Amino acid sequence: MIKNQKKATMFALIAVCMWSTVATAFKITLTYFSPIQMLLVASFTTILVLTCLCYRQRKLPLLKGYFVKRPLYYLLLGLLNPCFYYLILFQAYDLLPAQQAQSLNYTWAISLSILAVPFLGHKLTRKDAISIFLAYSGALIIATKGNVFALDFSSPLGVFLALFSTLLWAMYWILNAKNSADPMVSLLLCFVLGFPAILIATPILSDFNMPDWQGWVGAIYIGLFEMGFAFVAWLSAMRYAENTAKISNLIFISPFVSLLLLNIIIDEPIYPATIVGLVFIISGLLIQQLKSRREK
Repeated sequence: MIKNQKKATMFALIAVCMWSTVATAFKITLTYFSPIQMLLVASFTTILVLTCLCYRQRKLPLLKGYFVKRPLYYLLLGLLNPCFYYLILFQAYDLLPAQQAQSLNYTWAISLSILAVPFLGHKLTRKDAISIFLAYSGALIIATKGNVFALDFSSPLGVFLALFSTLLWAMYWILNAKNSADPMVSLLLCFVLGFPAILIATPILSDFNMPDWQGWVGAIYIGLFEMGFAFVAWLSAMRYAENTAKISNLIFISPFVSLLLLNIIIDEPIYPATIVGLVFIISGLLIQQLKSRREK
């Protein structure tokens, strides 16, 4: 593919715009659907989207070969994403203000650097330690709404689930680290293999009674833009990019735009502690990203 930085920036901004809206979509949809119901509809929508895209690119025949070659590997990936990761993330959104769940979720890259030590043999440097300290200090500020020393959490379970989801997402990417298969086909295979578990879990954790059209619209939107088109747009941005670092930095726009949308659309007040905590988290991520560039 011919490199084109303008196209890369355009695709990256499209992805960032999509991701900036999903926290609001999560919160609205959860007023009509339970987390597992939302995941059921969203993941099925994503399967349809990715199937159409893979069909258009004539990649569907790759599915069988990938699965036959590594069935347990892809089954594990499918259970991690979409099944466990999104179910736990949606539950965190159900228990916490959206701004808290979203901001805590941004520490997944720090979780990745920690898990890379035992699983990929990486070594923690001084900059890693600073990144971890800043990110989790920011997470603590957000989770306690600034009341750090009292450790006053509005929902301890919600905070735990939001942080635990980052470990699952980091584990998913660690397992993907040496996967040379086509990323879109691999993602489709993960969703196809994870969907039966979601289907089985729905009547156990909730039910199939989903009469509210608003919930359907929200869940379909999530499947289209959080799990589907945003991934494709970001993948396209990376492929067109002459300088991936410039593109990667655009992702830091998303949490702040998301906060504005939460305030405007669902009238969620923005806590000063959330802004302060996000600055800590983004600072940690930027230090980590600067370290990665120098290593490369």
